Amino acid sequence: MSPARPTLIQVAELAGVSVASASRALNGMVASAETVAKVRAAALSLGYVPDATARSLKLGHSLQLAFAVDDVGNPVYVEMMRAIESVVSGSGYRLLVSSTGAAPAETVDLVRSLARGYADGLIISPLRVTDELVAELQRVAVPVVVVGSLPQSVQLDTVQTDSARGVALAVDHLVDSGRRQIGFLNGPLDTTPGTSRQRGFVEAYAAHRLTPTVSSVQEVAADFTVAAGRRAALDLLSRHRGANGVRTLDALVAANDLLAVGAVHAALELGLRVPEDLAVVGMDDTELAGFFNPGLTSVSLGSAERGRHAAELLLDRLAEPTRVARRLVVQPTLVVRGSTVVEPKTAGDVR
Repeated sequence: MSPARPTLIQVAELAGVSVASASRALNGMVASAETVAKVRAAALSLGYVPDATARSLKLGHSLQLAFAVDDVGNPVYVEMMRAIESVVSGSGYRLLVSSTGAAPAETVDLVRSLARGYADGLIISPLRVTDELVAELQRVAVPVVVVGSLPQSVQLDTVQTDSARGVALAVDHLVDSGRRQIGFLNGPLDTTPGTSRQRGFVEAYAAHRLTPTVSSVQEVAADFTVAAGRRAALDLLSRHRGANGVRTLDALVAANDLLAVGAVHAALELGLRVPEDLAVVGMDDTELAGFFNPGLTSVSLGSAERGRHAAELLLDRLAEPTRVARRLVVQPTLVVRGSTVVEPKTAGDVR
């Protein structure tokens, strides 16, 4: 049988103070410096650890913050989670991570569940923003920060990125590299990233006066995964190879890194070399991009930075519930790697 855990009563007895005084000293409430020193020394000597559940009930708070995303396995959300945890852990809160799945109704249910008091605040990055979800986010009793875009009329703290501008950076880079037949591999158009990234591609395509028609060089994957990216890229690339095998695409922009990885696999299956025959650019600049072979050129959307900002906004809101809602925008940057850069041949190369 394991030994019984030390109690607050034992701490108080060892420190020579009342139980109430020991409780105040350990919970940061009003107590003399001498009492605090005695109680902390006693707690350390006994190995006393406060009961977090009892403490949260007494304070009327859960001392927990929630982070809700559609897919916790997505590298973008992993980076966000790490950044959020680094901020909130020093404030005395625990971070709970929830995966809602792609269905908007599941996301709405999670927001409604906050009324049961399991978390004191929520950071949410919804893939699909519906009117019902917006209404629930405005109605929920705890502070909320949204990582993503909301209608301008909604007064909630948000952190977003200009992903349309990110796509433009990718197209600019490809054009500057001499590519002119550029395709776009997107995720579902009923999602926030799908909509904004398509807009960015259409605008960039028109700005550079590329041909053929923009609609003919786009393909929509079933979701934002490697497998879906491979299937969609096979369709797009096969469609742009004539009867004589002549290619009519020399580059692809993918709406995220997972789709881009799928596109590289599809290109290799079709006998294309990356980047010699087909340059590929992803988005998000996840850890995967740097470790992939060839290294994946990608547009960083500041996943970690967005996570840090969201955590700071939430803590600020908890400290000052009535302050004016803030909207922060993280700008994209292009990170160039081997998937778009053809290495020059050197003397003695045999190809």
